[in-house]
Amino acid sequence: MPPATRHDQDRMTTLRLILGDQLNPLHSWFAQTDDETVYTLMEIRQETDYVLHHAQKIIGIFAAMRDFAQHLSVQGHRLHYLPIDDSGNRQSLTANLDVLITQYRVQHFEYQLPDEWRLDQQLRTYCQQLAISNRACDSEHFYSQREEAAELFGSRPHWLMEMFYRRMRVKHRVLLADNQRPAGGQWNYDHDNRKAWPGTPVVAADTRPRHDHSAIWQSIVAAGVNSFGAADAEDFRWPLNRNEALQQLEAFIAEGLPQFGDFQDAMSRRSWRLFHSLLSFALNTKMLNPREVVERSEQAYRQGHAPLAAAEGFIRQILGWREYVRGVYWAKMPDYAAHNYFGHDRPLPAWFWTGETRMNCLAAAIGQSLQYAYAHHIQRLMVIGNFALLAGLAPEAVHRWYLGVYIDAFEWVELPNTLGMSQFADGGLLATKPYVSSAAYIDRMSDYCKGCHYDKKARTGERACPFNALYWDFFIRHRDKLSRNPRLSMVYRNLDRFAAAELEAIARRAETVLADLERL
Repeated sequence: MPPATRHDQDRMTTLRLILGDQLNPLHSWFAQTDDETVYTLMEIRQETDYVLHHAQKIIGIFAAMRDFAQHLSVQGHRLHYLPIDDSGNRQSLTANLDVLITQYRVQHFEYQLPDEWRLDQQLRTYCQQLAISNRACDSEHFYSQREEAAELFGSRPHWLMEMFYRRMRVKHRVLLADNQRPAGGQWNYDHDNRKAWPGTPVVAADTRPRHDHSAIWQSIVAAGVNSFGAADAEDFRWPLNRNEALQQLEAFIAEGLPQFGDFQDAMSRRSWRLFHSLLSFALNTKMLNPREVVERSEQAYRQGHAPLAAAEGFIRQILGWREYVRGVYWAKMPDYAAHNYFGHDRPLPAWFWTGETRMNCLAAAIGQSLQYAYAHHIQRLMVIGNFALLAGLAPEAVHRWYLGVYIDAFEWVELPNTLGMSQFADGGLLATKPYVSSAAYIDRMSDYCKGCHYDKKARTGERACPFNALYWDFFIRHRDKLSRNPRLSMVYRNLDRFAAAELEAIARRAETVLADLERL
């Protein structure tokens, strides 16, 4: 961008900051152009380096930021864009703001409320010491306010998403009958949405646009930014802007939603995406508004295009779970990030960064994550997260891996999902029980066990699936913390039926697995 002119310096200028996950062209900020308002977007090492990120995550956000900046310029807005390799880039949010405030003789500073606690604190602290007036604005994105879940649950030791979800359905009049009761007579059709995928119906072709972001990728590498995973910069498939995100939404409504309900928990090596929408990146960068996604899904049901169970299951993920975990995040931060209920402390095996393990399920789920920067919720929860919890991996390390590897991972949504739902590190605030399983669940919901090096049915022995011994060993090790949980009473009744010799064999197998995680 050109330096400020003398004419610029005589203005009473407002500076507005746009973060990389605030790419909403419909925000009220942009309703009118104003020569006295300068917008700034920054590609900075502060944001690329706070955790090791997947290459596609960095590329995708930078590419979308640049496209958004171009859109604003075309609309007539004044803009100061700082690319990662700009010689004047201080690589720090606040250091760059200091320069811009001086350069443009800014009299007033505004920013949209960040969705991550660390940025919220950084900007709050920064504004407290600013000599000019400043204001934080709503991002105009979410259904709920930050504090809404906390106000609903108060000091209760255990929160229930279902309670929050039903409240949101009524408040926002989503999937309701005329009597304020749920459409179809049930609030939740989760039990109808647990089928394995046999190979039919056929998954629709991936119609997302292709982009060549090799120039952006070269600038990222030249700037010294570290990353992992496949960059795929020359054939990049994630949306660049709102128009592409809307096209992707329409393709999902037409081709994916009708089958989504039945197979939302299914996993297969034959299709990495199955019937999932892949909209989470567009939603979490605010290219899409959750209301339009929910409204299109309900419309598809009302018009007879999608079954109620499919529409409800998809809407629950957005109106229920997505809003709920955000409420948990803002109610419990910053202490939430340090929770470690079981005291787990093992480091992540090296194959979390390569996908090279003889366990087919983990090789598939982690390999897919490294290749596409994406895995769906059951792969994240019941394969990767399941193993991490059973193996006693450090929750903070697991959290940082999840935050880095997935293109849709921003801390407000990723942290509660990882520490609470996946690792039970909060002791049961978010989840009513640890979500763990033996190989039986993975085999039932996927084709991963076919041809695996390990025997899905064996608990003990060198070729026994590690999930089996680790599953029972987990409940043995944590009996004092878990045996009184009513949702686990059946587990402990079954465990108490094991002969002493079987328990000893399970313990030996689990010890062998845990001692040599790198070689699984």
